[in-house]
Amino acid sequence: MNLSRRTLLAASSATAVTAALMTSAGAAHASPVAHTSAQAGADFETLLQRAESLLTGGGFDPADTDFTAAVAALDTTAAQLWSTLDRDTGRTALWPDLAPLTDPGNFGQSYTRLRTLATAWATSGTSLAGSTQVADALVAALRFTHDTAYNPTKRETGNWWFWEIGAPRALMDCSVVLRDRLPAADLTDYLTVVDRFCPDADRRTNSPTLSETGANRTDKAVIVALRGLLGRDAAKLVSARDALSDVRDSGRNSLFRYTSSGDGFYEDGSFVQHDVVAYTGSYGIVLLNGTAYLLALLAGSEWAVADPKVSVMYDAVERTFAPVVFDGLMMDSVRGRAISRERAGDHRDGATALAAILLLASGAPAEYAQRWRTLVKGWLTRNRTTPFEALATLPQLALAKAVLNDHRVPAGPRSTGSHVFADMDRVVHRRPGWACALSLSSKRISAYEAGNGENLHGWYTGDGMTYLYDGDDLGQFNDGFWPTVDPYRLPGTTVDTRRRTDLGTGAGTSTYRPANAVAGGAVLDGRYGAAAMDVTGAQGTTLRTKKSWFLLDNAVIALGAGITASDGLPVETVVENRNLGADGRHRLVVDGVRQPTEQGWSGEFGQARWAHVDQVGGYVFPGGTALRALREERTGTWRAIDTGADTAGSTDPVTRRYVTLWTDHGPSPTDAHYAYVLLPGASAAATAVWSRSRPVRIVANDTTAQSVEARREGLTAVNFWRAGTAAGITASGPASVLVQRHGAQVRVAVADPGRTLTTLSVELPFPVRSVRSADDSVSLVPGRRPVLTVAVGGSRGHTHRAELNR
Repeated sequence: MNLSRRTLLAASSATAVTAALMTSAGAAHASPVAHTSAQAGADFETLLQRAESLLTGGGFDPADTDFTAAVAALDTTAAQLWSTLDRDTGRTALWPDLAPLTDPGNFGQSYTRLRTLATAWATSGTSLAGSTQVADALVAALRFTHDTAYNPTKRETGNWWFWEIGAPRALMDCSVVLRDRLPAADLTDYLTVVDRFCPDADRRTNSPTLSETGANRTDKAVIVALRGLLGRDAAKLVSARDALSDVRDSGRNSLFRYTSSGDGFYEDGSFVQHDVVAYTGSYGIVLLNGTAYLLALLAGSEWAVADPKVSVMYDAVERTFAPVVFDGLMMDSVRGRAISRERAGDHRDGATALAAILLLASGAPAEYAQRWRTLVKGWLTRNRTTPFEALATLPQLALAKAVLNDHRVPAGPRSTGSHVFADMDRVVHRRPGWACALSLSSKRISAYEAGNGENLHGWYTGDGMTYLYDGDDLGQFNDGFWPTVDPYRLPGTTVDTRRRTDLGTGAGTSTYRPANAVAGGAVLDGRYGAAAMDVTGAQGTTLRTKKSWFLLDNAVIALGAGITASDGLPVETVVENRNLGADGRHRLVVDGVRQPTEQGWSGEFGQARWAHVDQVGGYVFPGGTALRALREERTGTWRAIDTGADTAGSTDPVTRRYVTLWTDHGPSPTDAHYAYVLLPGASAAATAVWSRSRPVRIVANDTTAQSVEARREGLTAVNFWRAGTAAGITASGPASVLVQRHGAQVRVAVADPGRTLTTLSVELPFPVRSVRSADDSVSLVPGRRPVLTVAVGGSRGHTHRAELNR
């Protein structure tokens, strides 16, 4: 990536947008100014050119090697589409695999393919660039699609998204690129059909009483803005801009506000879409990308976004998105049903998020923009597994290269810290070399979302699935994991072994929310975490499990208690199910003995105390456990987990090797338990030492409390399931409590992850003299057995903090 700064400044459309934003003197915060009709006309053309550049990358030297791969990738895709495009006058579809054209999924995807062709036609260096034949064919194809399938006389059928978002967005993009070639009558018809199915961003057209929220609102705002530019309609541009702030409904669905329920951003960094789904890594990216696009598109014009609350979006970059990005990939725990999409893996969604952050930075205040570019530069430079340039479009590539070639921007280090996203039942723990993400669920947040043929095997993804990310293995969940992993043995879950039927095979999407209240935990000093989930089992089972995770500097301690079921089926807790790639032979050691590497090998160890998987880390079983292990090659297809109209996976077989570790609790267990420790990145020798020295002691593991003590850190962590005492700490009700003693100072963190209490009292087992600092919700009665009273009611499971003097 050696693109010179001078060349980049001259060539990059992103830089052109940046320049426009800078000259607008902070247009995102400025008040709109009055323009004459002549000035407005000039603005329309300027913004149309900007819209085209945001799509195509604008003018650049196609011989520049920094852009060669991206141009070649676009050309390859477009050339294949061009060669298979049916251009006969008697055609009934544009592509044979998208017939009949009248099906919403088919005309929606047809428009998307036409946009790819139009982009290639407008991009220097492709084989289709500037071709009159291609332009004429595109104009004719748009006309044919309109007349045949997508026009104002049609009634919405199937998935509404194709009618109101997918098709109109691609149609408007095509119209922007081809605007000088389109007959006036054609353009009028295309604007009319958009007015029919996406007249504004405020309401769902097929359900006018339903207000659009989150990503869907952003998508529609972009469509309305492009329609306004193409139709020289200032009112449409006002409508698009105002939709971001939901002026129509006094800000109720504004994208620039924090919500306390339903869709949108939460102050704790959570992002929810579809009312109950943790969706930062899918719909959240769409929202971020669309908002960044509109801010950049409208900057410097009379329609520039002037809402000062846009700072909510700025804050979301570091509060919402950065914690779930690991070296450029987007964590699957917040990608919902998108995990089943073959063409949208964690690296690709991560690349889209990075590009959106950089685009947002082009017009953001300097104090934000500098921090974001530093973050992104670190992500870009560390991800060599799936480099950004292999995934980026030309405009995205230009944005990234501007950062990579700017010596004033340092590459930020991998961030550390512990995060409990209480409002979306997710936990993320980050250390310098690794990260652990927990996917929980409750009566508030869905265990999974499936539908429209997507995420057919997501049954247990919200039952405490534990994602371990290693800085040296960024392909773990991106390398054929989802079509090949045993979906009944996801890491971290406790499940019975019943066979399940496919989810989401019908139209529309659906979710499943279990009955449990507890899902979440507390964080101490942003460094240590305690997480808990009361697993109620999947639909139709009697399985119950109380699960805890304690997140420390170099370890994750996982405890389970009260494992009970009466269905007659074996119940298993999965310690690990690691994807070893297509030909991995990672060494497995159990209690110092190297195990066979042959595929199909299995082993049972009656009292295993520790295990180690080469290139992954160690697993310690305090007190010993009956451990089972398996090596296997698994073959699956993406089509088996995704048959969606526009996301369906291929039927090509994918084979990957796995090493699986689990504990079998037997059929219909009663009050069974487990305990294991994850030591990410640890060597076999270090794992053996940890097992002998036990620097973390398990104090309690039952249905009253689960607790650990990390003596070196002076840390005690407890998840109380009901009123009781553990490790000398007494709680008046269910809670997550962390206490750290350091000299004369005591730090305490408390949360009510079940949201069942109004107040909670916590008695400490050592003297405390006074409060050094505390949240307003915390009060202290000092003494030899001091008592903290915490007003947890209404705090939605968030952490309450106090610093005390001994």
